[in-house]
Amino acid sequence: MTTTTLAVLVPLLPFLGAAAGLLTGRTAPGFVRPLAVLPTLAALALAVLVAVRQGGGKPITASTELTPTGSVPIDLALYLDGFAVLVAVLVGLVASCVQIYSTAYLRDDPRYPSYAALVSLFTSAMLLVVYSGDLMVLLVGWEIMGICSYFLVGHYWETPEARAASLKAFLVTKLGDVPFLFGLFALAVDAGTFSIKGVLGAVAAGSIDHPTLVALLLLAGVAGKSAQFPLHTWLPDAMAGPTPVSALIHAATMVAAGVYFIARLLPVFAESAAALVVLAVMAAVTMVGSALAALAQDDIKRVLAYSTIGQLGYMSGALAVGDRGAAVFHLISHGAFKALLFLAAGVIIHAAGTNSLAAMSRMSGLTKRIPDAYWTMTIALLALVAIPPFAGFFSKEAVLVAAEHTALGESEFAPSSAGWTVLVAGLLTALLTAAYATRLWLLAFRGQGAPAPDHGRQPLAMNAVLWVLAIPSLGFGLSTVFIGDWFDGRSLTPTLATAVLGTGVALVGALVTYGTWRHTTAMAARSRADATVTKQPQVVAHPDAEPGLVEAEALRLPHPADDPADPGRLLLGPLHRPAAAGFHLDAVYRTLFVRPVLAGAELVRFLDREVVDTYVRAAGTGTNWLGWLVRRAQTGNVQTYLSALLAGSVVLAIAAVLVAAGV
Repeated sequence: MTTTTLAVLVPLLPFLGAAAGLLTGRTAPGFVRPLAVLPTLAALALAVLVAVRQGGGKPITASTELTPTGSVPIDLALYLDGFAVLVAVLVGLVASCVQIYSTAYLRDDPRYPSYAALVSLFTSAMLLVVYSGDLMVLLVGWEIMGICSYFLVGHYWETPEARAASLKAFLVTKLGDVPFLFGLFALAVDAGTFSIKGVLGAVAAGSIDHPTLVALLLLAGVAGKSAQFPLHTWLPDAMAGPTPVSALIHAATMVAAGVYFIARLLPVFAESAAALVVLAVMAAVTMVGSALAALAQDDIKRVLAYSTIGQLGYMSGALAVGDRGAAVFHLISHGAFKALLFLAAGVIIHAAGTNSLAAMSRMSGLTKRIPDAYWTMTIALLALVAIPPFAGFFSKEAVLVAAEHTALGESEFAPSSAGWTVLVAGLLTALLTAAYATRLWLLAFRGQGAPAPDHGRQPLAMNAVLWVLAIPSLGFGLSTVFIGDWFDGRSLTPTLATAVLGTGVALVGALVTYGTWRHTTAMAARSRADATVTKQPQVVAHPDAEPGLVEAEALRLPHPADDPADPGRLLLGPLHRPAAAGFHLDAVYRTLFVRPVLAGAELVRFLDREVVDTYVRAAGTGTNWLGWLVRRAQTGNVQTYLSALLAGSVVLAIAAVLVAAGV
């Protein structure tokens, strides 16, 4: 088969698996798991084959007219460049791991058939975005992902947290999609086509008349999908969904789509220096703000969620300085270790019976209970902190090198101000990333107190997936020596200056956090020895409880009070409480948007019930009264009817005489 035929099958197979799973979920439940896992694995194998055939060379394109639309046609098109084929492999790998992991994690969930089908549909939609060569077809996959995220985040719909999180994710991303749609139309009008190849050709020919307007409109949609400031608030709340869904959204779908979209159309954004500066500032605020927030979170999944926001900020920063190779490199590297972090967190939550890091810090022996999760999460955290030779080191340093070149005026795409903004924010975020990653590791695995419950070894499907994802988390950075052509042929090797500086600030952040943890732990121990403290009841899941059920129950648990042994409190000082609340950005949105909308809705309700309904009720009442009067007049007495007729005739005659006389 040709490469284009194989590429068509890559998104088609998960879609067919999703359709078959939905149709047979109730009638043939034994086929649900094979239909979830096998099509996704087949799509992964085909994606690898497509990547090998493409080889990082000249883009492979193919198209056929989907429907005649007049002046701007819509084509069913493929555009397979080095970025597309590598990202497709990442999507297939993470989706396959998530499906395999979910067979054990949600093995007793009655809604598993619909869950698995939605995950397959989610995967198919992202693969459609990755391979699509037409912007309107890409938009179809873009919107399907938004719908799937609504259902998957709200999987535990019995809990108010999950219901609110799914609705928030849907509305916030749709808020960004509105200007995104206008931006696509404006771009198509200027370029005369929705084809990505045609758009890039129009940019090269200088045919884009409004690059700043188009770029800023598209950035709004990207900010919503990729959780960039100020539309990032939905992502931490989306942790109310099952942990495998969190891994899929954060590592390979949804949030990666926005970054990938800009990488595809970077020449459009490069036409506007103002748009690149806006993107750089947005990335800088996102990086630093999310890292500060992560350092103050108690829920282990919310720490990882804010971490994702920050790493997406790195990718946006690389795009802001005009280096899409570094951005996509970090996207792929981050996808591997972030999927590992979330799936390992699912094992930890099951073992500890809670999402709370404060509660985990009061357990001892958790490391021995879950050795596979301990070692693989340690690998993933080292990759996140960018310690060599882990994958995160190479990809993050590629971003910093690109920012350095731009800051020194060596870039032909972006202004030096964008480079300095990204470089300074990136180094500060590297320091904070090491701090919150070290804090998470210490609180989760170095707790002191009652022994952690012994649930035995986790299912093989869950542990095997962790080790599979540990391989690219450790070795993907070194693979760029062999696949450099896939990234525009540009060198992604770290320079000595950025490597020393980036690794140095990361080590400083880790060491300071470790020292602070030792200090706060000693203070907490003395406090417990000097005073009798009323212990909060420790909620631990039953050893035989299913992991997904443990997570659903954990959503209902109240968060513990501030833990005096938490190093984040001492490191952040007065910033701790606002950082824990996401700097109250949700409260600002409630004041500026939610309350006015609710007030407007209340006004409409009042007008509908008290004004419109009043007129409707009055019309009905008047008709009833008129009918009552007419009914009362129908006596059946002929003399009465003749008398009324005579009286009416007299009245009409008198009226006619008065009118004729001019009275």
